[in-house]
Amino acid sequence: MINAAVEVIAIHGIDGATTRRIAEQAQANLAMLHYCYDSKEDLFADVYDFVAGRFREVIKNSDPHSDLVDTARQLLRGVMECYLESASFTAATLELISWARRQREGRGIAVYEQALETARAVLRSAPSDPPAAPETIDQIVYVMTALADGFALNWLTYGDRSAATEQMDIAASVLESWLAVRLGTTPAAL
Repeated sequence: MINAAVEVIAIHGIDGATTRRIAEQAQANLAMLHYCYDSKEDLFADVYDFVAGRFREVIKNSDPHSDLVDTARQLLRGVMECYLESASFTAATLELISWARRQREGRGIAVYEQALETARAVLRSAPSDPPAAPETIDQIVYVMTALADGFALNWLTYGDRSAATEQMDIAASVLESWLAVRLGTTPAAL
């Protein structure tokens, strides 16, 4: 049901993602979907958890033995590659972020924040001399998120895989240059 919901959300948006369409995409009957989920919002919450989980996997699979700059680069590149794998995943992710903002009790925002905290934890564990201050880690996560989300919008808008691959390199170099200024290091040559 979750994979079907991702596809339907990508094609029709949140408002057009009816339970009937999702059941059809899953090749299941509507009653089964309603048996599994009390409401469409509960299904969307699970889809949002799935999307956030994919990002947490990317983050957790980065090499914690790298230095802070390399770890940040790996995290950014991993998230962008996750987007590049599937335009449907990218479209559904962007739709779900907007949907999550509108949910009661910050339900969706809490999931987003969990993903950001996972990134913070990985960056805190990366070797850095001197150790990065907590506000620096927060800023790195913000810059990585802004670059990744901008990449996602551009990839989704144009759908040009070749250009997107080049743009991944540009985004990584922007991050490295910003980190060089912020941390007083020398950016790697591309």
